[in-house]
Amino acid sequence: MKASAFVYPWDVNGDPEAAGRIAALGVRQVTLAAAYHSTRALTPRHPRHRIVTAEHAAVLYPTDDRWRDRELRPRAAGDWAPGDAYGEAAQALADAGLEVHTWVVLAHNSRLGADHPHTSVVNAYGDRYPWAPCIAQPATRAYLTDLAAEAAVRPGAHGTELESLGWYGLAHLHAHDKTAGVALGEAGQYLMSLCFCPHCRAGYGEQGLDADELAAAVRAALEPLWRGTASDEGWADVEKLLGEDNAAATRAWRDTVARTLQEAAVGAVRAAAPHGFQVLLHADPVAYHCGANAGVDPGHILSVADGVVVPCTGGPGPLTPFADQGRGVLAANFTVVSGMGGSPATLAADAARARDLGATELRLYHAGLASDADLELVRAAL
Repeated sequence: MKASAFVYPWDVNGDPEAAGRIAALGVRQVTLAAAYHSTRALTPRHPRHRIVTAEHAAVLYPTDDRWRDRELRPRAAGDWAPGDAYGEAAQALADAGLEVHTWVVLAHNSRLGADHPHTSVVNAYGDRYPWAPCIAQPATRAYLTDLAAEAAVRPGAHGTELESLGWYGLAHLHAHDKTAGVALGEAGQYLMSLCFCPHCRAGYGEQGLDADELAAAVRAALEPLWRGTASDEGWADVEKLLGEDNAAATRAWRDTVARTLQEAAVGAVRAAAPHGFQVLLHADPVAYHCGANAGVDPGHILSVADGVVVPCTGGPGPLTPFADQGRGVLAANFTVVSGMGGSPATLAADAARARDLGATELRLYHAGLASDADLELVRAAL
């Protein structure tokens, strides 16, 4: 199977050996960040630094005139990725014989939430999630769609992988995270991720719900969870806690919002891209899930994009609903950094199981973050 390794520009720029070292792993492709969220990242082999602190969400290339005079627009990176950091790294990787695809993070942006608080998801208690833009808001949707097209179609790129193209919610390591004190389960995560900004309140109204009554119902449904009595039966718990009709109405609104945004963003990328440009989404087959791997309907998303990248570090089971569709690229994503819960020592066996479940490609997270020992295990496996 074709394998691609995730890489940041700062893993490559300033390290003349980086591109060749990645190529020597045996991968044919790299997925290189072009637009990324704030992070603190280890660079264990770089000759000039060991820690890179990306202080805010940023694009890692110079933007064009489409953003002129717009309130919502991407921000340039600081000294962690100055100028056309993406382009510099992409050229070095291509010179090493690697096919470069862009990696574009969309609805995960704490800088947007800090600069424009009204764009953020608001939960049933009135708390804002500044890292999570509400994808129902027209201006936010326009911003994300244009960002997808610009960041995805960089010079020389053969394809893109769009991350967090859907609802973001509570589950996110925001700064020094302190939210694990109560086990919320899938139902609690869903209820705490429902948005009650003005656009979503109007959207619930279109589904026949009174937004104030729904917010009260959500708060009441969460009370047993705060007392530590959460179960983990997925959507059945949401229906039990919120009521089947309320639950179905929230899904109807949120699913429509996510699907139409995915269609618009992928369409914008295709319109800007050359023929043969591959468009993949980081995806979860459970449509009500929130996060970097956006919850999707497998049949719908594979009618929109060329394929999906599916998290498989916890096991390859999530591949099955996509494989059942019988079409598209199906990339199994494995963490190969031991310190982040990955298992590079079992990569060959894990990849074989993924292939048996329908995977056509591999993704390896993350060539820049892994130790030398982890990378040696990856090289041997490939």
